[in-house]
Amino acid sequence: MAAVLIDDAARARLADRFGAELAEPWCDTLPDLVARLTAKWGLTVREARPGNTGRTLLCTGPGGDRQVLKLTPDPEVARLEFAGLSAWAGCSRVVQILDADLEANAILLEGLVPGTELTGREVPWAEIGELLTQLRSVEPPGEFRRLAEGIEFIFDLSERRRRESPAAAHLSAEVLALGRQRALELAAGGPVTLVHGDLHPANVLDAGPGRGAVAIDPRPALGDPSLDAIDFVYVPMTAGGTLDEGIAALAPHVADFDAERVRAWCVAMAPLVALAPLRRGERTPFTDAVLELAR
Repeated sequence: MAAVLIDDAARARLADRFGAELAEPWCDTLPDLVARLTAKWGLTVREARPGNTGRTLLCTGPGGDRQVLKLTPDPEVARLEFAGLSAWAGCSRVVQILDADLEANAILLEGLVPGTELTGREVPWAEIGELLTQLRSVEPPGEFRRLAEGIEFIFDLSERRRRESPAAAHLSAEVLALGRQRALELAAGGPVTLVHGDLHPANVLDAGPGRGAVAIDPRPALGDPSLDAIDFVYVPMTAGGTLDEGIAALAPHVADFDAERVRAWCVAMAPLVALAPLRRGERTPFTDAVLELAR
């Protein structure tokens, strides 16, 4: 049975992210785009995965290997991801590019096997430490946005999502604004490297015993590398633990780990960490603890 390339839920996510005026026409033309690109690269689509900025298609390549076709309606999203992954070419803990067609906002990536997300699984702290060290080790070629630009964008988007969802009952505009202020102050200082920008357990996949944890889906920018650590430092809190436990677990495995700045980023981004579950109506001890940090 052929994979469903786009459904109502996927359309709604893309309209929420980009606006219906961009998302709807792109969704309508997606089957023709996929047909052209799969013919170009000799791909067979096996499965479509959800995403907030496009569609991810798991494919079989001409040699029978797994490959991943990433598509987005936004040329800047495709350009930045391609530029970031190109900078990390050869890094074992970052997914590698096979080809791209940036005129079509399309990137062809290696397939990771088994490709299981780290969400809900025990964190391989040494591998995550190596990943964070690799991310900050490259000299970025080309042009990248500054981290502050991405901070402004995500807080603007989050304010709209907050006020239009059940999260508004628990997360105030003032707390979100305080988080923005703290994040921009942090973005204005500290070391500057190429950062992933969206590193969390769902964006790190298991590539098998020979390779381990591998990052996908970057939103790259130039800024403080401490930002990339925060979602993993938060993991113990989801089970009733503390930030201190996350910091203690990760710190020995990351070169030049700055615990003070990681903790400050956790506080600054706390409103955004709480926002996603609160939008779904999930108020839990974890969201309460994160909101307490945010205040």
